[in-house]
Amino acid sequence: AWPFFGQYMEKLLVENVAPSIRASNTHLQTFTFTKVDMGEKPLRVLGVRAHPGTHKKQILLDLNISYVGDVQIDVEVKKFFCKAGVKGMQLHGMLRIILEPLLGDVPIVGALTMFFIRRPTLDINWTGMTNLLDIPGLSSMSDTMIMDAISSYLVLPNRLLVPLVPDLHEAAQLRCPLPRGVVRVHLQGARDLRSKDRFMGGLVEGKSDPYAVLRVGTQVFTSRVIDDNLNPTWDEVYEFIVHEVPGQEMEVELFDKDPDQDDLLGRRVGVWGGHADPTSPQWFPLQEGDRGRLHLRLEWLSLMSDTSKLDQV
Repeated sequence: AWPFFGQYMEKLLVENVAPSIRASNTHLQTFTFTKVDMGEKPLRVLGVRAHPGTHKKQILLDLNISYVGDVQIDVEVKKFFCKAGVKGMQLHGMLRIILEPLLGDVPIVGALTMFFIRRPTLDINWTGMTNLLDIPGLSSMSDTMIMDAISSYLVLPNRLLVPLVPDLHEAAQLRCPLPRGVVRVHLQGARDLRSKDRFMGGLVEGKSDPYAVLRVGTQVFTSRVIDDNLNPTWDEVYEFIVHEVPGQEMEVELFDKDPDQDDLLGRRVGVWGGHADPTSPQWFPLQEGDRGRLHLRLEWLSLMSDTSKLDQV
């Protein structure tokens, strides 16, 4: 099946993506894909987890996917005599597939809905990247920009719908379902963070200038920076729209603000997984950091169709 996927990707890039790129920037009007080869190494599914659906006509599947491919994609911008491309790529993430609606006749399933629950990790081996960055308007191009483009299509709340039957009446609802609720996050503070600022060649340990980045799907909030403090207090409140329960989680990253490149102090994934106790602030040990704790209070707010209950908020 992988060679057929390669044919599909070549057609997609040449017929859909290339025209969009040419229209996005006047300097890219001569942009073309000269080679699209998805290689011999297919995408792998490392694990599958099934969840009970919200109703009987639905099946939820989470696929832990990993792609370490020998893909080769070459591009050319003739106006600037520029050639560049991609030679090798890695993509890892959790892909949710919803089988809905279930039918009483073949093909049994009316449509497939696919999306990443949170942003996947992406690593691209570029070739000729310096040539590409010399083109006006592309100096800020990076893996992050590519990841943002993927997120705009395939990370919640965005989703890809593939109808399997003609005249699917539920198509509009499946493409844009109502959110499940809102999680209100009280970012209270952190304790015992690692000092990243050092002086005199590392002999003198200073402090850090921490700030937090909170993410649910494509929704991102960034706290203010607290200067010279390993035990910061933010007391800030954010609200995230939640589209999928179970599955959608919140990720919090703490960074040390620096003039050149910010340093990661620690990360916590899975702070919230579908429930919240509004009365109990909690301390969460940081992951990917050898020290530090994060202080949060979470509230779950359900959506209601009765507008008269707005007075109770």
